[in-house]
Amino acid sequence: MPCLTSVAVGSACADFTVLFCLMNHGNQQFAAWYDENHRLTVGSRDLPNGAWAHFQPEGFWIAERDRPSHITDYDSHNYLTMAIDSDGFIHLAGNMHVDPIIYFRSHKPLDITSLCCIPNMTGERENRTTYPVFFKDNQGQLLFRYRDGCSGNGDDIYNLYHPQTQQWTRLLDTPLLNGEGERNGYARPPIQGPDGYWHMVWMWRESPHCETNNNLSYARSRDLIHWEKSDGTPLALPVSRSRGEIVDDADVGGGLINMVQEVGFDNQGRAVLIFHRYDVHGHSQAYLARPDGRGNWQKVQLSQWTFRWGFSGGGSITPDVTLSAPRAVGNGLLEVEWTSLWAGKGVWVIDEQQLCVLASKPFESFIAQESWQPRQQIHPNAEVQIVAAFNSDYSPQTRYWLRWEALPIFRDVPHDVATGATLLEVIEL
Repeated sequence: MPCLTSVAVGSACADFTVLFCLMNHGNQQFAAWYDENHRLTVGSRDLPNGAWAHFQPEGFWIAERDRPSHITDYDSHNYLTMAIDSDGFIHLAGNMHVDPIIYFRSHKPLDITSLCCIPNMTGERENRTTYPVFFKDNQGQLLFRYRDGCSGNGDDIYNLYHPQTQQWTRLLDTPLLNGEGERNGYARPPIQGPDGYWHMVWMWRESPHCETNNNLSYARSRDLIHWEKSDGTPLALPVSRSRGEIVDDADVGGGLINMVQEVGFDNQGRAVLIFHRYDVHGHSQAYLARPDGRGNWQKVQLSQWTFRWGFSGGGSITPDVTLSAPRAVGNGLLEVEWTSLWAGKGVWVIDEQQLCVLASKPFESFIAQESWQPRQQIHPNAEVQIVAAFNSDYSPQTRYWLRWEALPIFRDVPHDVATGATLLEVIEL
């Protein structure tokens, strides 16, 4: 197991779980989190050993929440996300769950103390925003995706940033996914594969209740503007449930869950989807699916579990089953890491031709086991949270990780116990 060192970043809230953010840019590192008073906080340091500097930007008053936008409540949807554009300006968004858009941008390159609240991006369809995501396209252009609307009734919107004017415009003239006023799509962010396509997987939901997920769907694109089905058939935008390509037609109550859907790639660069749903006996199972290029999907059940993850209702729920994106490991083999509240954890070794499990092996984390053990004595129910850093060009890295301890996800309402602050730290391999 690799050796770890750690450095304190600051104090963070421990009375609920929400994801923080860690980003590397050249020889600088940036973090965003909520302090022990639930206040948005940003930090930066020079790598490898610089001291952390902190800044707390001011937001605006949200009358519906009876609080300012730089203070969060107990909603685990209110994660934070960051980006740095081609001129070095910092972008920050988050603390949104059907809220007015909450967006900050620095006035000086790489300077957290110049972060200021920007009241809008385009000024349209920004009053009920959720799930902010920054990412970059093939040309390094900064994009922003969010949902307009609510769970069970919403559309996916994409914006494009213009560094010359520091303005945002729509990437598409229409939403990419359209719930038709009756549902919304829960999509993973588009991921670029070795075949040059951007691949996206999503499922539809009929209401705020998570058991109403249905119809796992797929689309791909060369440029994030023109989209098509797996056989190359063009998709007219916006993509609705009736227009899209259905990978698995599980109905409401069929076990699809938006927390467990990923796109990976086999050794030939072909997209492979993984997802959770119930089998004919009502048990939870993991499935793989791969398109054949002719509009059909090869689907295989990986697991042989005998438990049922019986999720239902609204609000954030705990991930009692996790499945990693399929990863090519050579010699015609894939690997998938899995965890389960009932069956433990492990790694499946998969024949990529048949998509069948050849062997199982123990799950081994990048992070030393002791780092996953609570040590701050916050509360007996506190759990360790570890989030990987990402590079500002969104290339992968495995050196730096953000670690803290907090009470678990709890349907977006407060726990009935009190905690102090948690120590937020960066651990380095």
